[in-house]
Amino acid sequence: MQEGKFLEYLITEYEGILQTSRPEGAGREPEMMTLVEPLCKLGDWTERGAAEIVRLVRDYGAFMLRNALALAVVLGKEDGDLGL
Repeated sequence: MQEGKFLEYLITEYEGILQTSRPEGAGREPEMMTLVEPLCKLGDWTERGAAEIVRLVRDYGAFMLRNALALAVVLGKEDGDLGL
């Protein structure tokens, strides 16, 4: 699968997970760490992996992570050294 299509699929998947985690009231953003449990239950992440991905998003945001993704793809780095 091409990386762009895979990314589109993941965005759709995480939008669905976010919908289940969003507090009552449209447009309210969930507390970042409240996403760990739904990522584990619905996204098949371990608790450690879910906490790490939430931390990465909180600390770095989309700009930095897009660039990291592009570099990882070019380098062929599918899985990291941490084994998550």
